[in-house]
Amino acid sequence: MSQLKPGDQAPDFTLTDQQGQTVTLADFQGKKILLFFYPKALTSGCTKQACSVRDAREELADLGVIALGISPDPVDLQKKFAGKHTLGFPLLSDRDHAVASAYGVWGEKSMYGKKYEGIIRSAFLLDEDGRIIQAWYKISPEQTVPRMKQALAGG
Repeated sequence: MSQLKPGDQAPDFTLTDQQGQTVTLADFQGKKILLFFYPKALTSGCTKQACSVRDAREELADLGVIALGISPDPVDLQKKFAGKHTLGFPLLSDRDHAVASAYGVWGEKSMYGKKYEGIIRSAFLLDEDGRIIQAWYKISPEQTVPRMKQALAGG
């Protein structure tokens, strides 16, 4: 798993959002993006992370940042997740985890001593040209928004 670092060009992608619309990274050219990867919709940690992004929507907009969430969940589950928590930003379905792999967030995990492959919760702040401003691998759900704000403040 190769990790991205500040200054790297973010890997492009074409995925389907919770409304069934095709979304590409190029759609957001000229805007900053908070791109976060989460393991599974409707689970406690992922709900906490997505709701913290939702709750910061106005602040993100004031900072010129668009939020995008990505998980391997199917579109119908993404739609249920977005609707249940009134998220208001695109949730993208990466069923074959090709995008997660390109960003270096698909890897070995462990639960109760059992090893398996899955999403390593991570977030990326991208500039208007799609370059990585900051990358946070193994980020906690509570730290996604504060770390992004800190990076934009130059910290």
